[in-house]
Amino acid sequence: MIKGLAITPPVLGRISIGRVVEKNGIRLPQKDNQFTITSQIQEKDGWVLHPLDEELRRDAPNNKLRTIPVRMLFNEADLNLRAEYNMFDRKSGRPMCVGNGDTCKRLTQSGVQSLPCPGPTLCEFGKGGLCKPYGRLNVKIGDDDDLGTFIFRTTGYNSIRTLAARLSYYQAVSGGLLAYMPLELKLRGKSTTQSHRTPIFYVDLVIKEGVSLQEAVAKAKETANKVAEEGIDQAALDAAAAKGFGNALFEYDEDEMTEVVEEFYPPTPDEASAQSPAVVSELRKNLVISKSVTG
Repeated sequence: MIKGLAITPPVLGRISIGRVVEKNGIRLPQKDNQFTITSQIQEKDGWVLHPLDEELRRDAPNNKLRTIPVRMLFNEADLNLRAEYNMFDRKSGRPMCVGNGDTCKRLTQSGVQSLPCPGPTLCEFGKGGLCKPYGRLNVKIGDDDDLGTFIFRTTGYNSIRTLAARLSYYQAVSGGLLAYMPLELKLRGKSTTQSHRTPIFYVDLVIKEGVSLQEAVAKAKETANKVAEEGIDQAALDAAAAKGFGNALFEYDEDEMTEVVEEFYPPTPDEASAQSPAVVSELRKNLVISKSVTG
């Protein structure tokens, strides 16, 4: 295995609850109130929709895709959702510091060092909003590819906190059979004083609609026994994934670097001051939402 390269789950497409739009030469993050499932092909107008987006949207109320039936690829919660505090280089999109609130790996002039991690609010290195939580969730949608996944990336505390809790709880109550639980991603909304009562949206993970927790656990045990009899070694798959994630100091994808910079470090109103007042106004509005307790 090539050292220094994080071996991550194969990605078939992306799940998002927002997009980046271009106005007068400035690319602005724009929140949405529904999911979008895209392929890995990007054209001048944005990412090309995955066929699953149309298929699932067809049965959704008002064609608003707010739930997605999913399964996890791994039984171990932390393999499905990797979440850390991250600081990226604003030009290249490469990670400069990755920490968990206790320790971090930081790129310095003398190489990568292990240092204490006080978190974004107390860290001098990442102050000013340069360091943010960053979560990657890999899920399976449909049955076309047994090991292929769709990735949901987020910098939102609400989504990261909720997804981490749900995954941990479902792993526990199922007796470590998380990969066999019938689940669905669900978009939830709320408003806070920090968001000036503007609705914000975050992602939750729940038992598939119409199935009780007890039924889901029973189904997971039944499915786990069946696939084991067919020769599938889920424990070995989890072990291989853990080894692959640990094969590099930092997990990053060359193809997502531009997206990371756009999502982490959108232009400030001062940087947009040369543009039209409408662009600056919209940028200020988006920044108010993104700096609040976002999804």
